[in-house]
Amino acid sequence: MRKIVLYIASSLDNFIARPDGDISWLQTPDLAIEGEDFGYMDFYESIDTTLMGNKTYQQVLGFEMPFPYEEKENFVFSRSKTGKDKNVTFISENIVEFVSDLKKKQKKDIWLVGGGEINSILLANKLIDKIILTIVPVLLGKGILIFNQKPEEQGFMLEKSTSYKNGMVQLILNAK
Repeated sequence: MRKIVLYIASSLDNFIARPDGDISWLQTPDLAIEGEDFGYMDFYESIDTTLMGNKTYQQVLGFEMPFPYEEKENFVFSRSKTGKDKNVTFISENIVEFVSDLKKKQKKDIWLVGGGEINSILLANKLIDKIILTIVPVLLGKGILIFNQKPEEQGFMLEKSTSYKNGMVQLILNAK
């Protein structure tokens, strides 16, 4: 069965974006390490599908570059939009049922891109199989939490941790 993988970065205080959705704090020059992609390309090759909320999708569209996941199958959860655009299929049906059915298909793994609301719903329903969390050494003070609803206690097993010379730490965690 396919796995749902939350591959994401957060601040030390568990925020994935500023209150307005801005993520520029992830792209400061002092965080860059020449030749280092923090495992992104290997991860990206392991998936063929992305899931994200509509706010996250709108944020991605705001990047000054083409849609970054064009060669993947992309689903955006939206309460108001249905159908497709040139990048994604909008899903307004029950998220839990849709994702449960999607996991049963024999394909590569699925990237849960975010945001906080979708992350919380899938976590609460034990649909996240793996978390690859890169902790960035910055405090934002406020913003969009990685899980915007307080999750119930849930255990994960540490598969691997990597420390980088820029102060970032990446944890790879598997659901118990």
